[in-house]
Amino acid sequence: MARKEQNLSRKGLNDPLPALETFPNQFQNYTITIVVPEYTSLCPRTGQPDFGTITIQYQPRGRVLELKSLKIYIQGYRNLGIFYENAVNRILRDLVRACQPVWARVRGKFTPRGGIHSLVEATYGRIPGWVRKD
Repeated sequence: MARKEQNLSRKGLNDPLPALETFPNQFQNYTITIVVPEYTSLCPRTGQPDFGTITIQYQPRGRVLELKSLKIYIQGYRNLGIFYENAVNRILRDLVRACQPVWARVRGKFTPRGGIHSLVEATYGRIPGWVRKD
């Protein structure tokens, strides 16, 4: 892979974004699902806007994501050049770092562009009842 293409493929993975804040969890054995229907970012190749819905699902351990900080964090993607795959995996990485969940799943359902619809999903931990199809 050419160096320029390799650098482009990593774009957005380590750019600064607002911090995800958490608060202490009071309960056990429950799931939180958060749907962000207005995700936007920029295509790193063309600079054109990308749109989609991000769904975050996780089982908290000791900490829970604070929703206002999540909203500000997601808005940080608005002017960030990042591929779909990188965005979904970065959101998962940052979520895991912030609250150390039992398990987590982040799904990005992106608006079709050029007649192609993309659905990207990344997981952390063992999700109950979910069988991996490798």
